[in-house]
Amino acid sequence: MLRSLDTTHLTLLRSFLRSPCWFSSHSSFAFKTITTLSQSKPYSFLSLSSTQQHASSFTPPPFRSSLIRRVSSFPTLHWNDAVSCSEVDAHAHAHSTHDGTLDQDTKPAIPVRAFFFSTSVDLKSLVEQNKPNFVTPSSRMTNYVVLKFGNLSDSKAPGSSFLNGTNGCYMVVFQYGSIVLFNVCEHQVDGYLKIVRKHASGLLPEMRKDEYEVREKSALSTWMLGGLDYIMLQYLDVDGIRTIGSVLGQSIALDYYGRQVDGMVAEFTDINREMEATGKFKMQRKKLFQLVGKANSNLADVILKLGLFERSDIAWKDAKYGQIWEYLRDEFELTQRFASLDFKLKFVEHNIRFLQEILQNRKSDFLEWLIIALIGAEILLSLYDIVQRSAMNL
Repeated sequence: MLRSLDTTHLTLLRSFLRSPCWFSSHSSFAFKTITTLSQSKPYSFLSLSSTQQHASSFTPPPFRSSLIRRVSSFPTLHWNDAVSCSEVDAHAHAHSTHDGTLDQDTKPAIPVRAFFFSTSVDLKSLVEQNKPNFVTPSSRMTNYVVLKFGNLSDSKAPGSSFLNGTNGCYMVVFQYGSIVLFNVCEHQVDGYLKIVRKHASGLLPEMRKDEYEVREKSALSTWMLGGLDYIMLQYLDVDGIRTIGSVLGQSIALDYYGRQVDGMVAEFTDINREMEATGKFKMQRKKLFQLVGKANSNLADVILKLGLFERSDIAWKDAKYGQIWEYLRDEFELTQRFASLDFKLKFVEHNIRFLQEILQNRKSDFLEWLIIALIGAEILLSLYDIVQRSAMNL
């Protein structure tokens, strides 16, 4: 009886280790069966110890040990949880193969960094001094240039490794001051910014910065796929760089102008609170005119220089890049941010008009009192003349 039970127990263990799918789909049942066999009779202790000896001498093949290691490394797996074979394979392919190598379809992510440190860049002089790096434009847009650095492939074939981590980088420079760098490491950023700083005017005291990421996957079922702070494409080429760079350049510039308008809103808020507390308006006319000019120039820069409502020529010609353009505009909320900026500018404009009326009324009051004083002086002179003539007649 003991020998029969021992043989049954050992057969069960061997079949359990021999079948991966049995381990995945019936693991809880197998463990319960072993527990029942080991606890059903008083003499099961001898049978269990004998089975442990047989099991300890049994060495599973490498494939089963690899599978067990994969299952044991699964992040949310407990000893009595069932895991399907498809789940194990999916987890393994999502991270790496057993020997630590990455999936062949996985390519290094391409970092994208956007900067805004000036309000104008002379593109003509920039191109003149960097002719070997100049990339011939493929559209009629004239408010930006593309420069390439390093050993880069010019292939536009789908799936080709255009930017591959160490080959080189691209720099998109916009006339309104934005710079977008593709595949540039953090410690190399200053060197590329110095190239543009020589041709920039209206340098800002504080530089604005934003970061994004592009991932390539040739086996992607769709042309593009968005994610959190990244976009995944089947492949990235120069037109893709132009499209992505145009949206990121507008976004970082819009962030700067938004902060400028926020500063004006805060200033007018302080003026209104002071008027509420004291009942007096102390702003000088010159200061008010400076605020008027600042508000108007910011609005003009956003609409005219940034070309916020102008669709890219590349996006017009090719629906693929149009999809990228529309997705990124929605991702960075350019339309909503401009609407918020426009609302704040209208608030500033309303306050400016109100304060201008106050200054105008103050000037009108001054002129009225001046006229009254002149009339009074004229009356006094007339009276003096009458008195003097009367004295002479006497």
